[in-house]
Amino acid sequence: MKVVVTAATTGEWMPALLNIPDLYTSNSHRFKVLFHQSGVGMLASAVNLTCLAINDKPDFIIQMGIAGAFDKKINLGKVVAVKHEMLGDMGVIEENKWKDIFDLKLEKSSYHPFEKRKLTNQFLEKFNLLKLAEVNAVTVNEITTHPDRINQLIKKYEPSIESMEGAALHYVAKEFNIPFIQLRAISNYVGERNKNNWKLPEAIDNLNQMVLKFIDKLYKLA
Repeated sequence: MKVVVTAATTGEWMPALLNIPDLYTSNSHRFKVLFHQSGVGMLASAVNLTCLAINDKPDFIIQMGIAGAFDKKINLGKVVAVKHEMLGDMGVIEENKWKDIFDLKLEKSSYHPFEKRKLTNQFLEKFNLLKLAEVNAVTVNEITTHPDRINQLIKKYEPSIESMEGAALHYVAKEFNIPFIQLRAISNYVGERNKNNWKLPEAIDNLNQMVLKFIDKLYKLA
């Protein structure tokens, strides 16, 4: 089984790489883990994940990364699994209302790989091996900071978190029918730009510990 751990930046998975058992990175073993950098944002991630799917033909993809939380009931540092991804900034603001590509009739809301505007991980029921909280997410290319924009996204999509790459993973993996999971650790609350209030080191540490536990569980399942 070939498992690929991907993240926007190497810093997000480096602790896992440094601590993963040699057993999982050996070329001679039936279960092998590779590490992949997708780049920041939907564009780079979509291109690099597509190349990964075509060239490396992984059996499973783990996307890991940090995220901002809309829901302040989610503690900073907590690791969650994303069930539904949505496109949070592809559209237009008209008359102070956010209209996405589905509102604009540029895309059908349930045309593959979408399901009612959502990119749903159909594999999560089987592969949420750590029983993590499952959340809705929006992917944006511009990190959300303005209160009005935050309210627009909450009202339309009811997301718990936002990232810059999640939708790219869901779209590509669903197109290629590759089982996957997106794991995100909450580093901050959406709109908070004072990084003294962020829990970035804690989020990275918790995320990497969880990914290593997940890989162990996946190995036993393979």
